[in-house]
Amino acid sequence: MPLLMDSKRLDVRQSVSRVIQMHPRLKERAKELTNQSTHVFGPKGFLYVQQRELAVTTPNDSSISLLGSEDATTCHILVLRHTGSGATCLAHCDGSDTEKEVADILHSVKSLSPISEGRLELHIVGGFHDQRQLSQKLSHQLLKIFDKQPEEVHLVTFCVTDLNDKQENGIHLPIIYGIAVNVKTGEIFKAKFPDHQPDEDLRSAYILTGGQMVNIYDAKAEQLNIGPYTWTTIPNIDYWLKEDDENILHCFSTSPLAEPPHFVQHMRSALQFLKDNPHPQTSTFPDGKPHSYRKLANGQWERISSPP
Repeated sequence: MPLLMDSKRLDVRQSVSRVIQMHPRLKERAKELTNQSTHVFGPKGFLYVQQRELAVTTPNDSSISLLGSEDATTCHILVLRHTGSGATCLAHCDGSDTEKEVADILHSVKSLSPISEGRLELHIVGGFHDQRQLSQKLSHQLLKIFDKQPEEVHLVTFCVTDLNDKQENGIHLPIIYGIAVNVKTGEIFKAKFPDHQPDEDLRSAYILTGGQMVNIYDAKAEQLNIGPYTWTTIPNIDYWLKEDDENILHCFSTSPLAEPPHFVQHMRSALQFLKDNPHPQTSTFPDGKPHSYRKLANGQWERISSPP
C-alpha cells in the first residue's frame, strides 16, 4: 500500500526537498515542532531508547507513559502509532539496515494492535544539512521503504534535513536532537533527557560492535530486557582509549561538528566497557539471559530475575 500524506500518495521518487515542496503541510507541521520549547523529562514513567533500538507499548501500560530518544544528528527518530489500539513505537534509526528496521517497527505495532479500526500514523524527525549528505540519504530511504510496505501508512510529521537545519557561526546543526512521545495521547514533543539508563554503556557497546536494531521492551510484561548480546570487540581498543578527544570525535561520529558536548565522554565510556568485557557471554550474560528491569513508581529501574 502507498505512503500517504493527507490521503494523497507521496511521490517517493522525488528528492526529499521536492517532497516537502509538494506538500506544504509537512513544512507547517515541522515548524510547529521546531518552534516548541524543549521539554526536559525526568525518569518517572519514562523509557529511553538508544540508537538501533525500538520500544513499543500501549496506553494500558501502567509503568511507561513516555518513550524518548536523543543525540540524533544524521540519525532519524521514528514514531509509529496505531490510532485504534494506541500501540506506539519509537525507534532510533541510523541507516545501518533501514529495510529490516522498518519491517521490525511495523511488526512491533501490529503485534499490539488487535483492533482493526484506525490507521497507522508515522512521524519522522532528524537529520540536517550534514557535509556527507547522510541525512538526506536516510530520509529518502525511509520514504521509499515505507511506501513498499503492505500496510497503508499515513505520514503526519516529516521534520528532517531542510526542515530540521539551522546554522551557528556558519556550521549546520540539527534544530531537534531528541523527541518524546506520550503513549497515552500520541503527542510528540521536542525533548531532552537527563536519564539514559539502565545499562547505558552495555547498550552503547552493542551498537559500537555492529549490533542490529533490537526491541528492548515487553509491553505485556511491562519489562525492559537488554540482551543477551555477543560481540567481537573493536581492534586496538587500547589505542582508541588513549586517543585525544578530537580524534575520537572525528573517527566515531558521522557528523563531528554537530555532536552534543557529551559525545566523546559517552564514546570513551562505551569503549572502556568493551575493554572490560571482551567476552560478554561470560562476563555480562553468564546465564545466557537478558538483563531485565521493571520501572518503579519513583522512576528508577529495578533489576529483576529473567523469566525461565
